[in-house]
Amino acid sequence: MTVAVVLFTADLRLHDHPPLAAALAAADEVVPLFVRDPGVRAAGFDVPNRAAFLADCLADLDASLRRRGGRLVVRSGPVEREVAAVAAECGATEVHLSGGITGYAQRREERLGEALRGQGVAVCPHDAVVTAVAPGAVTPARAGHYAVFSPYFRRWSDERLRDPLPPPRAVRVPEGVRGEPLPSREATAGVSPGVPRGGETAGRERFAGWLPSGSAAYDRRQDDLAGDATSRLSPYLHFGALSPVELVRRAREQGGPGADAFVRQLCWRDFHHQVLAARPDASVRDYRPRGDHWRGEAEAHEEIAAWREGRTGYPLVDAAMRQLVHEGWMHNRGRLLAASFLTKTLYVDWRIGARHFLDLLVDGDVVNNQLNWQWVAGTGTDTRPHRVLNPVVQGKRFDPRGDYVRRWVPELRGLREGEERFVHEPWRLPEDRRAGLGYPPPLVDLVDGLARFRHARGRDGGDGGGDSDSDRDRG
Repeated sequence: MTVAVVLFTADLRLHDHPPLAAALAAADEVVPLFVRDPGVRAAGFDVPNRAAFLADCLADLDASLRRRGGRLVVRSGPVEREVAAVAAECGATEVHLSGGITGYAQRREERLGEALRGQGVAVCPHDAVVTAVAPGAVTPARAGHYAVFSPYFRRWSDERLRDPLPPPRAVRVPEGVRGEPLPSREATAGVSPGVPRGGETAGRERFAGWLPSGSAAYDRRQDDLAGDATSRLSPYLHFGALSPVELVRRAREQGGPGADAFVRQLCWRDFHHQVLAARPDASVRDYRPRGDHWRGEAEAHEEIAAWREGRTGYPLVDAAMRQLVHEGWMHNRGRLLAASFLTKTLYVDWRIGARHFLDLLVDGDVVNNQLNWQWVAGTGTDTRPHRVLNPVVQGKRFDPRGDYVRRWVPELRGLREGEERFVHEPWRLPEDRRAGLGYPPPLVDLVDGLARFRHARGRDGGDGGGDSDSDRDRG
């Protein structure tokens, strides 16, 4: 009786799971294994919102396996130690897993190889599980990776994706393999009240419900803050509860400008993965240094606290930050604006903002979070690194009636008839009305913030508060 182990990591699903399919094809019995790695907690990634969503994902995965005669084995401890112990307990000869992309995942794979080599157990990584196209599959002629999105997108679009794999009909798990109780959302303290239900089942239901109608208007409505027309699939992609290969293929089958725009966003995700796979240090260091001398906690403590708490005095920024606290999620347009305000209007180190997002985002990961922050800060792959987003102009464009702002900034629900035009500029109200609303004044003048940023970058001069017309490619 041959046995293989499947180590689940950021691929918590049964549909389109190449490591699981390969293990089932190679062995009579398979151990589906998830290891609660203390290294993840030590690195600060095991935060309440993601822990709750992860608990949902594991419970759903276990239930799906049990319907097929199997179960999920959960262990706690260093990954290499626990995988080696499980392999020894069941006599496994192979361990299948998704190929590592981040520096941490690559080191984990190396440690696994070292730990299992002495046991005669082969480690079998599989590509294009976490991404639609493997990071090394699309490369430019004279460099190791693409540093600009548009040429990458053209090459990526020409790649032939593999056919999605069906879920297994049966999974036979050897008896006697010890496991721990599954973690539960209910036992996780400090979870934001609006965190959605996790798991493959919930993710597939959301995608099936959104694709026919939501993708049809996605190209026109993806920046509509009040309309909330995005797919909200990013948490499920982060945990691998949905297959990016399947999403791309099904969106292409759906067709139309909206589906094309959705596929483009999925390509951005792959783009960032291939950047970080080639440059793991970009998770903590500037990808393209600009000579910045960012302000930190000591210099800008009060401003940073106001930004985190959503009381900057700029309604659209504050609405986005309060949505993050409540839902563990933020609209992409809000992410761009909140990051631009912190890094370019307040001139605060992007790593401070990235850490705060990682503390709360359900979809927060070292790949997309860090590289999106670098893109906005102008230290990443943006070809226009000095652009600054004006929160007033952005509000009037993407939340013209102020519905998004009033949803998350209740102080401004008190605007009277005729005052609605001030929803993105409440400081223009008469002083007695401003005081009555209880909303803070602007933390900094936009012109002053822009001048400070331009001076720091050696680009003295201003344009009255920031460029808001040049960010369409990332929106």
